Amino acid sequence: MWLMRGLSIIDAAEVPATRGARRKGLLGRNGVEGAFVIKPCKQVHTVGMKFAIDVAFCDRSGLVIHTATMRPGRVSRVVWSSALAIEAEAGSFKTWGLAIGDVIEVRE
Repeated sequence: MWLMRGLSIIDAAEVPATRGARRKGLLGRNGVEGAFVIKPCKQVHTVGMKFAIDVAFCDRSGLVIHTATMRPGRVSRVVWSSALAIEAEAGSFKTWGLAIGDVIEVRE
């Protein structure tokens, strides 16, 4: 799977296939390569995580409507209009140039 902005590949994307895998998310990992996409998702947390993350909340069309960098032990605000969340290691969004207003798509 790939995280795309228009016709450009941003990075590899991991999309968990089960509810349990979505719930576990990045817990127990020392990092993440590329992006971890949680769908559906209106809020995330980093309680018990070993590293900081960037998180982008997107609406149903893939429009990035909120971003944040979260240290371990935090809980994000609820983003009621979010359909999915994209998580990546802190600093990734700056490297990718990902910002509010971008339209993101996950493709095979």
